[in-house]
Amino acid sequence: MGKMVSPENGAKPPLALIAGPTASGKSDSAVDLALSLGRAGMRASVINADSAQVYGDLRIISARPGPRDMRGVEHLLYGTWDGATPCSAADWAEAAKVEIARLHQEGGIPILCGGTGMYMRVLLDGIAPVPPIADEIREGVRALSGAEARLALESEDGKAAEWLAPGDTGRTMRALEVVRATGRPLADWQKEKSGGIGDTVSLHPALLLPEREELYRRCDMRFRKMIDRGAVDEVRALLARNLDLALPVMRAIGVPEIAAFLAGEATEDEMIARGQQATRNYAKRQFTWFNRQPPAEWPRLSCGRGLAPFLAERMLPVMRLTRNNLSSR
Repeated sequence: MGKMVSPENGAKPPLALIAGPTASGKSDSAVDLALSLGRAGMRASVINADSAQVYGDLRIISARPGPRDMRGVEHLLYGTWDGATPCSAADWAEAAKVEIARLHQEGGIPILCGGTGMYMRVLLDGIAPVPPIADEIREGVRALSGAEARLALESEDGKAAEWLAPGDTGRTMRALEVVRATGRPLADWQKEKSGGIGDTVSLHPALLLPEREELYRRCDMRFRKMIDRGAVDEVRALLARNLDLALPVMRAIGVPEIAAFLAGEATEDEMIARGQQATRNYAKRQFTWFNRQPPAEWPRLSCGRGLAPFLAERMLPVMRLTRNNLSSR
């Protein structure tokens, strides 16, 4: 993923990035940073980088920031997609590029905020030019069980099998589709990535990685609050649209668990317990991804009282230097 660039290495427009697992405090930290930059005379806006918060149907389930949470800071790409239209990483990246370019042109500072690592990777590093997969190949791969797909990938693209987790069925099937459709392993295609903006910006990232038990406690509390705030009614309205169950909006954390409750297949207590477990499992996967995948030089910070102001103060001097270098040209 994109490397941090200091002003001394060439003045490029600044881009802040605050990422981490769900319930880690990213949204508050992003707003605090934007307000700190604003007090220093720099306009900043928060750009969503969360694959659930892009959908208008998932205001409560995705914990999308409301007006009170935003505290007067401009928020972009939140609730922008209708649930019937899937938002891929490439779709999101193209929309994010437009907003980032606009903010830079207007003298603003974009702050990416979210927990979807693949969104950020595609934006910064670009995307591999894999040709469209033929329907018959895709259908053949999707008909396999997770275990069958894993065995096939180990045989047909051993390198991909080495770095993909055994339980990552979705990406396992994608890698298998690619090698079967093109005759080339996924790693070969990824060497040809294009369209990323990582080399064109001065990147200032921070990864929020709280202590695990505290993170899980927050996950449990967050899901219960969602229920109290009307998540069941939100999912009921979503189900009334009769959307394809394979759509991302229908598979968002919490939706299947609440749908089972509405169908009479689980009690309320069972629904809450399952939703909390699903949230913790998701946070664990995010934690592992952000701890291992981004460059080692990206700061990894634990969340605690006072972290958000510290983060803002840490970034502010670098932002000011970058901005001044650009304005002096």
